[in-house]
Amino acid sequence: MGIIAWIVLGLIVGAIAKAIMPGKDGGGLIITMLLGVVGGFVGGIIGKALFGVDIGGFFEIRTWLLAILGAVIVLGIYRLVTGRKSHA
Repeated sequence: MGIIAWIVLGLIVGAIAKAIMPGKDGGGLIITMLLGVVGGFVGGIIGKALFGVDIGGFFEIRTWLLAILGAVIVLGIYRLVTGRKSHA
């Protein structure tokens, strides 16, 4: 995937992760995008280690599912480190 695809994927996946785990997280568009991009990398590592699959192309479902899983994990770790709790 190209850099633009990673940015778009990161923005959408970061927003989905924040919707799955609502709370008072700082940051705006850039932080949400970074959350999704880092989540994509983490999801790729998890996918390779556990399932033996890599992140595929932009329109592949496994790419999206692994990126969302990774972003939720990254957001959870961020909240553990900063001590923030989710307040729905």
